[in-house]
Amino acid sequence: MLENYYRELVCFLNAKLGNRQVAEDVVHDAYLRVLERSSDTPIEQPRAFLYRTALNLVIDDHRRNALRQVESLDVLDSEERYFTPSPHNSLDHGQRLDMLQRALAELPRLCRESFLLRKIDGLSHPEIAGQLGISRALVEKHIVNAMKHCRVRMRQWDAP
Repeated sequence: MLENYYRELVCFLNAKLGNRQVAEDVVHDAYLRVLERSSDTPIEQPRAFLYRTALNLVIDDHRRNALRQVESLDVLDSEERYFTPSPHNSLDHGQRLDMLQRALAELPRLCRESFLLRKIDGLSHPEIAGQLGISRALVEKHIVNAMKHCRVRMRQWDAP
């Protein structure tokens, strides 16, 4: 149901941001946020909820960038040391990466390749469509389905 709003939301954000690639990334992140919701309460207005989530992500990113511009390099350097993962966290990160790779391996080839070409190689939807010989709409559907699948599998594997 949410997939129906994908293209519309990308066009809306592209008009606001002036960059289609950034708009697609924000929409992907918004879909992830909506799919990650822990509430069991159904969303009454999914279109409005998705738009609000995407706009909040844009606002949050803008605020972060504005803050970053006034921070000194010393603060950024100390933050980097602070956020360097401990060996234990690195192992957990490595395990999560393995889980993600397993989840991706379960996907059909075109779905997996669409997702990887977008998220790893940074290709646009038209570029992916051209490379894989499929429509842009199918590329969008594959990427959303891959994100859903990975989210579900990660939750299953994370459960105690």
